[in-house]
Amino acid sequence: MNTSDEALAIAAANGDRDAFAALLSRQYDRLFAFAFRLTGTRHDAEDLTQDICAALPGKLRNFRADARFTTWLYRVAVNAAHDRRRRAATHARAADGWGDWEVNRQASNQEAATQLDWLTKAMSTLPDDLRDTVALTLGEELTQSETAQVLGLSEGTIAWRMAQVKDHLRALHQKEEQA
Repeated sequence: MNTSDEALAIAAANGDRDAFAALLSRQYDRLFAFAFRLTGTRHDAEDLTQDICAALPGKLRNFRADARFTTWLYRVAVNAAHDRRRRAATHARAADGWGDWEVNRQASNQEAATQLDWLTKAMSTLPDDLRDTVALTLGEELTQSETAQVLGLSEGTIAWRMAQVKDHLRALHQKEEQA
């Protein structure tokens, strides 16, 4: 028997954890897709969806089944998105008061994010063996010896791979500068 979303919501509001889990399982993807449309970025949509899911047990107490559960959930999502936008605007107004220091900090953060984006894209062009090596060595901050153990290779091979990574990234960067 397939229990309706509304019945699950009422049961969840009364403390039924299994009903809440079933409801969340059914609606999570839909909620995330809607949050993505509201925010425009995956990162913000993930944050918004998690905020909604964390608050949902308390909010379910206000669900009256006057409308479909999905309609009610969309309203919860819209309200949560509005709250996030208001908080962001408040933080932006507060940040404006910091003057040049804040402007420089934000520019530095943006530059770091741009560099990280470039590095992430550049790493995706690496062959799998080099990507595995650099992910362990730089991303997980393992020593070359530890990376060698994880990959079942010699330390010399790891050192050679890291040299190959540097050469690849340097060539990619030069190619982009010439373009």
